Amino acid sequence: MLNRYELFVGLRYLRARAANGFISFISLISMLGIAVGVAVLIVVLSVMNGFEAELRDRILSLISHATVEAFGGGLADWPAARVTALGHPQVLAAAPFIDEQGMLVHGKRQSGLAVRGIVPRLETGVAGLDEHLLSGSLDALEPGAWRVILGKDLAEALSAGLGDEVILIIAQGIVTPAGIAPRMRSFTVAGIFAAGMYEYDRNLAFVNIDDAARLFRRGGNVTGIRLKLDNMYLAPAVVRDVALDLGGGFYVNDWTRSHENFFRSIQLTKSIMFVILLLVVGVAAFNIVSTLVMVVKEKEADIAILRTVGAAPRSIMQIFMVQGTVIGLAGTALGLALGTLLAWNIELLVHVLERLLDTKFLAADVYYIDDLPARVQWADVARICSTAFALSLLSTIYPSLRAARSAPAEALRHE
Repeated sequence: MLNRYELFVGLRYLRARAANGFISFISLISMLGIAVGVAVLIVVLSVMNGFEAELRDRILSLISHATVEAFGGGLADWPAARVTALGHPQVLAAAPFIDEQGMLVHGKRQSGLAVRGIVPRLETGVAGLDEHLLSGSLDALEPGAWRVILGKDLAEALSAGLGDEVILIIAQGIVTPAGIAPRMRSFTVAGIFAAGMYEYDRNLAFVNIDDAARLFRRGGNVTGIRLKLDNMYLAPAVVRDVALDLGGGFYVNDWTRSHENFFRSIQLTKSIMFVILLLVVGVAAFNIVSTLVMVVKEKEADIAILRTVGAAPRSIMQIFMVQGTVIGLAGTALGLALGTLLAWNIELLVHVLERLLDTKFLAADVYYIDDLPARVQWADVARICSTAFALSLLSTIYPSLRAARSAPAEALRHE
């Protein structure tokens, strides 16, 4: 047990004599080093957590939790398949879709894209496309109206706006007297959406599912069924159950598989960054060793006197462990406060720096998003703080043992 005098003497030794103020300076540097390391770890992991969560939310705002796709010619009786899928207790909504590729032309500009045929009234149940519309409406995608909704970046690349006519060219040929020519169809831009993710805003367009079926000569067949689940983390198991309920022979996919490598790379990067930045905390924590060694050297006479009046070696050890513990605790607390404050305001700070430096730190075509979100997860904060404090406590063991083993007679010989 720690006695009052051990705590009192340990706290008193934190303030070195004026002649050895350098020791106090080293103690301060050690504390600040731990604080900076803890703060950087909290900020970096919070940014990566926010980046992962933001991407997941944006991805799921336009894709479904899971999809069931038919092989070959597609899924013929999709209304019956939708009813079967909705019979699963975890499925909240289901909608058919057609996925194809094409090239969009407007004036002298053209761009490849993914074309998705949807049923507007059902699509709102499985994804949040209507929430990302900058202009226009999903209701404009009426069968036979030949209208299209473009991503914001795709519209900018084509210089196309609301009401403009664009031409969709697909890789299906028609025979003409001049030879085989690709099939094409004129569409009217009926809306523009911005999901905030470059991959979709630049390469995706939505049309009515009936128009897509006619254009790509699918008849009544669709690519498959998109599902929204009550618990998206159960998607791999639920989508397999739905496929079996439909009789099997389907290709199943879910959000964890379609972006598996991406989310796995984020987790791997988080782990690597935690280990690397923890070395910064370790270096600062082990500075406590040098600080306490110098304190022990300075206080040799005091240690001898305490031993002479009856202090046990364990008490001497605890006196110096108090110093290292206080330094580690203060540094960890300061880093916790600084790190959480920076993490909560990182977006504002980045925007200020971008305006001051007249630059853009995050290019959407490289990093998928153009903002720097942060999400503080208290489990990560607890892990960082406990590890930093444990390293600080570990750093006190050697100097404290050295102090406890010092011989009183040797220390007092020259006094």
